[in-house]
Amino acid sequence: MPYKNILLDVEDGIATITLNRPEKLNAYTTEMGEEFTRAFRALERDPKIRAVIMTGAGRAFCAGADLEHLAAHAKGENVSKGPRLGEEDFLRQLPLEMRAASKPVLAAINGHAVGVGMTMAMPADVRIAADDAKLGFVFGRLGILPGLGSTHLLPQLVGMARAQELVLTAKKILGTEAAAIGLVNKAVPADQVLPTTRAMAKEMAEIDPIVLAFAKQALQFGAAHTMAQAMKNEQSESARLKAARENAKAR
Repeated sequence: MPYKNILLDVEDGIATITLNRPEKLNAYTTEMGEEFTRAFRALERDPKIRAVIMTGAGRAFCAGADLEHLAAHAKGENVSKGPRLGEEDFLRQLPLEMRAASKPVLAAINGHAVGVGMTMAMPADVRIAADDAKLGFVFGRLGILPGLGSTHLLPQLVGMARAQELVLTAKKILGTEAAAIGLVNKAVPADQVLPTTRAMAKEMAEIDPIVLAFAKQALQFGAAHTMAQAMKNEQSESARLKAARENAKAR
């Protein structure tokens, strides 16, 4: 089924999902979320895909929710046969699936990312942003709370004090500051965001995908448990990894 709100490109085992509503600064709609979810799930099932990049077309990554679309949903107008806004898998399930994905997920934040545009990048394993992009958790100004698991992920990335500052002020910060506080991995000139992200994805794609899958899960387990528990998990998962690699070679 063709996509209307995203683009999907695959090159050398690296898939790129591009939010493709540049005339609206890639503002989020439920249809976009449904298409993104369908594409991501297909890529996760495809053994030929070694890494997934998400980015935006034009000068923005995602400028938040499409307010006209949101208002129409609130009134029950112009609503497609799909789920209502807030009930779609993109918001309720995809963040968990991105974190649990067997392959690396990278966000190439090529331009402004605010509201849901910022929270959709949070579950990615790596975030690279344009140095002049404006990033913000502006939900307070809309009278709503951050979603997509960002209330869990944001304090992990930047610490509780900075997480509270970003959410409670609803301010926007530049990519350079986001890199300085750990919200994104690095900030580069806008025209270098996608090439830099692709280069990192290529490095990851050169590693045995079974190792990457186990490493992702080991890191997430370690971050959520004590050091003693993490060490015990490392030992048990190392044995499982060895067996999985041997089984793969025997096929």
